[in-house]
Amino acid sequence: MAQQQAEASAGTQVQVGVYGLGTMGSALALNLADKGIRIAVSNREADWIDPFLEEAGPLSSRITGAADLGNFVAALASPRVIILMIPSGAPVDDMLAQLSPLLNPDDTVVDAGNADFNETRRRTAQAKTFHFVGMGVSGGEEGARHGPSMMVGGSDHSWQQLQPILEPIAAEFQGDPCVAHVGTDGAGHFVKTVHNGIEYADMQMIAEVYGVLRDGQGWEAPQIGALFANWSAGKLASFLVETTAKVLHVTDTDSGKPLVDVIRDQAGQKGTGRWTVIEALKLGQSASAIEAAVGARAWSSAKSARLAAATQFPGVGQVELDPATLENALFAGRVLAHLQGFEVLRAASAEFDWSLDLARIAEIWRAGCIIRSSLLDELAPLLRKTPQRPVLLADGMAELLAPAIPALRQVVGTAVAAGLPVPALSAGLAWFDTARQGTGTANLIQAQRDAFGVHGFERMDMPGKHHGDWG
Repeated sequence: MAQQQAEASAGTQVQVGVYGLGTMGSALALNLADKGIRIAVSNREADWIDPFLEEAGPLSSRITGAADLGNFVAALASPRVIILMIPSGAPVDDMLAQLSPLLNPDDTVVDAGNADFNETRRRTAQAKTFHFVGMGVSGGEEGARHGPSMMVGGSDHSWQQLQPILEPIAAEFQGDPCVAHVGTDGAGHFVKTVHNGIEYADMQMIAEVYGVLRDGQGWEAPQIGALFANWSAGKLASFLVETTAKVLHVTDTDSGKPLVDVIRDQAGQKGTGRWTVIEALKLGQSASAIEAAVGARAWSSAKSARLAAATQFPGVGQVELDPATLENALFAGRVLAHLQGFEVLRAASAEFDWSLDLARIAEIWRAGCIIRSSLLDELAPLLRKTPQRPVLLADGMAELLAPAIPALRQVVGTAVAAGLPVPALSAGLAWFDTARQGTGTANLIQAQRDAFGVHGFERMDMPGKHHGDWG
């Protein structure tokens, strides 16, 4: 059926091709067709195409299925646009090698997977017979089907091709499509990586507050869920807080217990959080809250070691923290984690000459993506007013943070005293306190470095490089 449809449609060229009919590829293809865009689809396993066309139902009239790669490319209007929805890494390089002789210099190939931006930069430089674009897509299967947030890298030429295709399928926030051309070469995938890093920190901080309530105050899952539901209507309004409230209310049909209580406490990760931390370090930036979240997931996988340590180092105390204090602490932690991410983006923009618009990035994250929240609506105008300064110093940031920081101090201090782990909240607070120290302690570090390694130091009272007489 797929091959027959491709042949029957050979004379009807279509606007965009989607290669890869896995969960995300199928959802994105249906989204495109649903918005009236004529598409061609193909897949490495050709026997996936017919079931997809059947699943599409009435939308299949806008879809050309092609089992053969040559027919797939030939079905597209020129200049062609092809979106790859395939696993990152070697599969992308293999597909580009197959596509290269079939394409023209004005054609655009989009990698819409979670790719390492360094690989995207390499592929952009190597692409000779077409334009290559790295595009971050956030929102999971539901977002891909009904409106994701999309971060597009690549050339202006490619954006001119992609804009009329992507804006209709993007999520919208008050009528504004949540898609933007953020910069050249690997910018799109880098922005998506940092999005995921913030997501790690956000999820970890939520889990830490859950742990304080569960282990420090003896609350049951439904009670905690009710509190998160209340919070989701206020300053913590976000997809993740709302999702947390929902999952804490679900009952396991087998045991009758809250489902969350029977889930093994080992969290998976696909690498984007680690990438954020690695790139932050390369750029000389601190993404400590994100790093703490990555580390917490690593510890979660060491279940047997944690069980052994729990018997050798027992003791978790009870705490008394009111819901309003916890709400403000979580708000402050989330703000600081977001600021760390935006500061990494600011540094990358300078390093790679991307001219990233941090305010616009915040705006396209307001709907469709996993970290969508009312906080981003507050951050966007602050970032727009002072785009060149460290994000912590943006006009209005102090007023946003000041009311909530005391609560963060109280929660972190109380949890630490009781032996309750709050690594991401603690890291965010330490980052904030380090950033606001006009006179820090690095003078001692410089003295140590000069004493053992003759590295030299600068003085505050005279110019030049100096050495101490350390005896």
